[in-house]
Amino acid sequence: MRSKNNSRRCQYFSSLLVCVVFLSADLSQGQQADRPTDSLPNAPKPNITEKKGFLDRWAESYRQDWSGTAVSSPAPARRGLPSPLDSPPFPNSDWSYGGSPVIGEPDTNTYPLMIAINQARSRTKLYGWIDPTLNFGTSSHNNAPEANDVYSNRFELNQLVLYAERLPDSVQRDHTDWGYHLTALYGTDYRFTTAKGYLSGQLLNDHRQYGFDPALEYVDVYFPQVAQGMNLRVGRYISVPGIEAQLAPNNYIFSHSLLYAIDPFTDTGLMATVKLNDHWLVQLGITAGHDIAPWTPDAKPSGTGCLSYTTASVNDNLYICANGINDGKYAYNNLQQYDATWYHKFSKTVHMATEAWYMYERNVPALGGKIQPETGANAAYCLTGEQRCTAPEYAIVNFLQKQLSPHDFLSFRSDFLDDKKGQRTGYATRYSENTLMWCHWIGTATIQIRPELRFERAWDQRAYDNGRRHDQITVASDLIFHF
Repeated sequence: MRSKNNSRRCQYFSSLLVCVVFLSADLSQGQQADRPTDSLPNAPKPNITEKKGFLDRWAESYRQDWSGTAVSSPAPARRGLPSPLDSPPFPNSDWSYGGSPVIGEPDTNTYPLMIAINQARSRTKLYGWIDPTLNFGTSSHNNAPEANDVYSNRFELNQLVLYAERLPDSVQRDHTDWGYHLTALYGTDYRFTTAKGYLSGQLLNDHRQYGFDPALEYVDVYFPQVAQGMNLRVGRYISVPGIEAQLAPNNYIFSHSLLYAIDPFTDTGLMATVKLNDHWLVQLGITAGHDIAPWTPDAKPSGTGCLSYTTASVNDNLYICANGINDGKYAYNNLQQYDATWYHKFSKTVHMATEAWYMYERNVPALGGKIQPETGANAAYCLTGEQRCTAPEYAIVNFLQKQLSPHDFLSFRSDFLDDKKGQRTGYATRYSENTLMWCHWIGTATIQIRPELRFERAWDQRAYDNGRRHDQITVASDLIFHF
């Protein structure tokens, strides 16, 4: 099994490298069929001559970013309400929703690698990051259910990520457009994106600390004629609801909330996102279920529906979802999730994000019973004599952010989880968690550092350090180097 998995990963890496080589060759010729992109308003585009070589252009893009000598350019027009936030320093400029690019927002992103390849002239882009991390804490065995620094008191490479991406042009209303996204993720964080059927043996069977996952692989098609624009996404994508995402730069804080650590990570299927007007957005989709490939025995048709409302002031957004809904019978990660997110902006520099969900599975095998749970999943603390039972859990989290400068912000997170039957964490207990983090950007869009202090407690039984402790304190940081 192990050699077979290695072979499949090698084949995937080989295919990816071939794609990168051909894309790089194509892009380096300055293909004009792709519309040129502009830089982020807060991240000026380096002014680099074409006469420099590839490595010189790459190095010069960092030098100009760090020294503040890059040339600013006016922000391109967007369609719809203005963005409520500055990004950077925040991970997003808009109140986020999953399963689609922001309809009406131009692609303003530039990346050092693309500047080196063709001075960021094309819509097809190659970029990524490397995310090493360090943590120290009171647990000696592991930090679970904390994520993503699950391995205690050590230095790790959490993520090495390469994207190949083309965003559809959803600003225009004249013609149908398309895009795609391919992801290669390597590191310890593969355990949080792995879906059954996608090279999952390296985690579920071999329990490897480091692994590879093709986390996001999808195609977008944009139809401007439907309402004020519809995006149709087909493939594997991040589970739609929520504030957080598994890809490191998309989060306020390095470590994840307990709420996020145990909910669905990726889905494979089809998602339609329709912008009804500037305030209302609706989403409908069908997937194979959470964290599984459509060709696995656990796959079953599952529906997702979401509704988003943004006020005219853009100070508030409410986003509610019923996610992965089917008969709810026990299968691999067959979570029935009902989720609500509220974003609120207090002032130009202060905003918060609050999320709550309720999830459950039916017919979950009882702990110590005759029925064995799925590989990689926990049994439930059922009542005495029960062989199966319904396992529910609910959680709520709040993020409060204060922007200090164009390069800095503080974030404070408060988190509560009740894993009633212990089916998600392995312990039937209530948890609380509080984390304080400072994010600092070196340059405007190339390096970010996120040190944090985190305290958490399991209230009903010892659930930390492999059941040895009620409490856990961690001091941690990551460093994201964008390329």
